[in-house]
Order: sequence, then C-alpha cells, then structure tokens
Amino acid sequence: MKYTQLGRTGLKVSRLVLGTMNFGPQTDEPTSHGILDSALDAGLNFVDTANVYGWGENKGRTEEIIGTWFAQGGGRREKTVLATKVYGSMSREGDTWPNEDRLSALNIRRAVDASLKRLQTDHIDLYQFHHVDRRTPFEEIWQAVDVLIQQGKILYAGSSNFPGYKIAQANETAARRGMLGLVSEQCLYNLAERRAEMEVVPAAQDYGLGVIPWSPLHGGLLGGVIKKEAVGGRRASGRSADALANSTVRAQVQAYEDLLDKHGLEPGEAALAWLLTRPGVTGPIVGPRTAEQLQSALRALELELSEEVLAGLDEIFPGPGPSPEAFAW
Repeated sequence: MKYTQLGRTGLKVSRLVLGTMNFGPQTDEPTSHGILDSALDAGLNFVDTANVYGWGENKGRTEEIIGTWFAQGGGRREKTVLATKVYGSMSREGDTWPNEDRLSALNIRRAVDASLKRLQTDHIDLYQFHHVDRRTPFEEIWQAVDVLIQQGKILYAGSSNFPGYKIAQANETAARRGMLGLVSEQCLYNLAERRAEMEVVPAAQDYGLGVIPWSPLHGGLLGGVIKKEAVGGRRASGRSADALANSTVRAQVQAYEDLLDKHGLEPGEAALAWLLTRPGVTGPIVGPRTAEQLQSALRALELELSEEVLAGLDEIFPGPGPSPEAFAW
C-alpha cells in the first residue's frame, strides 16, 4: 500500500479511500465486514462514510455496520483513519423536526454524538461537512468544531462538495480564530468530470487541503460499460445509462475503451490510476460492493500509465485548462 499525508496535516492515509455507501443498501453486513477486513489486510487505512448512508428509513445503518466491525477488536479501530459526514437530515419520514440537518452548532453537536454511538468509537478522525450550509455562518460552525476538538470527539475537519470560494471563506474564518481549518475536500472528480480543476482543486492546493475524489468511475461510465454491454449483455444503468444516451458521450467512452484495450489496460483501474497522477489528489474513494471489486481497485495502485496513455486520455477527455485563463482570457 502507498501512503501520503492528508493535505497539510501530519496524518498518513492510504492512497485509496474505502467508501462505504453501499454497506447496508446493497451489501449485507457480513460481506461489508469481509470487505473492511480485506481492505485493512491490504494496508488501506482510510475509511469514509456519512451519517445519512443507509438512506430512507435506514439512515445511519452504514455507520452501524462499521461500528459492529470495530467492536470485533483486533486493532480494527486503531488502524483505521475514520471519516464521516454531517449535513443531511436524519429525520424519518413523517417525523421531521427543526435542527436535524445542516451545520448549526446544535445539529453538529447532536450529529457527532449520534455518529459516535453508531460507530462504537470515542472519536472521529475526519469530520466532514457534506455540503455548503448557506444559512449558517462559518464563525458558528468553527465554534462548534473547536468545542468538539477540545472534547476529543473529532481531530480534523473537512469539506465535501464545496466550491472554491467557500473553501477560501471557511479557512480564512478559521485562521482568524487561530484554528487549522479544513484539511480536505471531497469532490466529484474523474476523467469525464473535470470541472473541479477550474476552482476547487486550485483552492484546495492553495489552502493545503487534500483532494478526495468521489465517483472516480463516474457512476460506472469509466468502468468498461460499453464492452460489458457487448460481451456480457450487462446494460448500463443510472448515471452511466443516461450519459450513454448522448451520442457524443458514447463516442468519447468508446474511444476511451479502445485506447485502453490497445494498451491492455482495464478501464476502471486506469481511471483510478489517472486520478492518482493528478496534482493535489490524496486518493479517490472506491465503493466496492464485492471483494472482487476491491481487488480490482487495489491493482490500480500498482498501475503506471505511460505518457502516451496519459496524452490519449487528455485528448479524449480534455480538462478545462488553467484557471482563470480557461474562462477569462
């Protein structure tokens, strides 16, 4: 396993992040525990979740599955860098109350305690704001975070789905309070979706945040979806099916798969390996539903893409270019 520092911190994390959103809704508890064990055995020490995972009436279920895994002992919690998130409503349908979502000091306090209980741990290593809260000032958010750090309930704070200017606002406010501020940004970033390179990634780099891309295969679009249709009859679904309905996108994906096939590369592994070459990226989030998918993701760590392949990928999926030149000049 390869490790790096999380942003400007001294915290060492694996260059792949184990995403757990499928634990519960698509992957049962025993299989989820097996994936967690396999990841830890491979040296993958960075596990990401969120309080709302489990979704619907099962919000919090994913954290519970991780908690029962920690409860097995064997150094599982001690070896894991644990990240979870706060923002989404934890109310159940028909029982909605104020202050059960967003980033008020009250909800942050309640949400941390609830997550700690589900996760069966006394602290969260990286506590992430799942979305921008336009109603709550950063002064209030950082006051709440400061209390939690002093109480030992969290160690670091990170953001998710923040635009560049909000990263700047958050960290300038934290600096005025003498606080470390955000140390990571979790954003949508992959070969097919490179808009983060315009503002988010530059802001993260300037402020010393580690970039943690989510959906590195763009909902399966970059995982060899056309070949799977042709060979196995497995049709695309969800985001990838919607994207392939566009003839221009389908032509891009076909060119992508043809390029990688020419070089004997698996599309999903190459898409992850590409992200690992990007400036500022700590590690992409992989969300395996099975042990086999985890092993495929781990192989991406050993994959070195040639200059020819990298140039070909840039030609097929061109980025926006440097900021602000890309949109200003």
